[in-house]
Amino acid sequence: MMTYLTNVWRLNLTHAAAIVNMFTGAATIMPIVMACLVNSFMGDFWMLLLSSLAYSFGMSFLAMSTPPVLSNVAGNCSAYKPDCIGDAQKVLFYTALALIAIGISGHITSLESFLKQHMENPTPWQVAGGFGTILFPIVGCIALPYIKPCSVRFGIPAICTVVATFLFICGSCSEKHSSKEEEDTKISIRMIPMWMTFIMCGVVISIGNTYFLEQAKNMNHKVGILKVPLPIFKIFYDLVKDYFTKLCVKVNEKFSGKYLASCGVMVAMLFSILCCITAAKMETRRLDVIRRHCLPDKPNGKIPMSMFLLLPQYLLLRALDGISNFSIDYFFTDQVPASMKHYS
Repeated sequence: MMTYLTNVWRLNLTHAAAIVNMFTGAATIMPIVMACLVNSFMGDFWMLLLSSLAYSFGMSFLAMSTPPVLSNVAGNCSAYKPDCIGDAQKVLFYTALALIAIGISGHITSLESFLKQHMENPTPWQVAGGFGTILFPIVGCIALPYIKPCSVRFGIPAICTVVATFLFICGSCSEKHSSKEEEDTKISIRMIPMWMTFIMCGVVISIGNTYFLEQAKNMNHKVGILKVPLPIFKIFYDLVKDYFTKLCVKVNEKFSGKYLASCGVMVAMLFSILCCITAAKMETRRLDVIRRHCLPDKPNGKIPMSMFLLLPQYLLLRALDGISNFSIDYFFTDQVPASMKHYS
């Protein structure tokens, strides 16, 4: 997303980062509202159905917002240039971001609890489907960066999302629905002041999706003769996050207590400080290399510096993400009403 906004829309780094951070922030915050809706008015099934539809429309609109798709209808050129992006493309793009954020937040809220309800005795087809949900994202992370046209790069996930939604709707015939009583959400509302203390961790985490990727974009991507795609950081990112999350689970099993969540948030904030210090040192070094090789006036010039030097700050960032996610989730699980614990 950052690369598309900076390379095609020609937005400056701050503007592009603001758009991406607002998108990721909305997708992160909305599950709180979604959980209340699921608990009070609808079940997990309907939330997943509506969020899947929103996700499908959002990905489709995102693919349609690229210049070549609607160039004839909108009267714009089809090149990937700022001049070829008209009002129609901008409206589709921002609408797509809103719909995708709704889709992501709906899945965060209901997917895990829905699977727990339906996967107690999984069939071979369900096991194969679970394996596919792991395999396809990995293949996508490796293959999609090699696809240059953004319309195709966005179009393939859009098609996959539409197909997945269609299959989910086809399986809805066997879904059994049950009525739910409306639960009191005042306790959750009272926790809002505590939520404000988690903002700092969220601000630092958002840097990894924006500025860190922008740092690595023009650096040397090669290991020997092999050129490593930038999204490989995403895989490393998720592996480290999962490791620290599992580590927190083991610590919780041995040292469960009243202040465990608070201590976890404190450790996450410490990691956020170390991450910022490491990133600042590396950025100072990167800028020094740019000056020594006379690259300040060449924004697309290759920086003779390996992108793998950014791994330490990514390691700290993912440690922060894994610990903070577990600690915040543990805090909510401990504080919310019993009827809402499975949404925490």
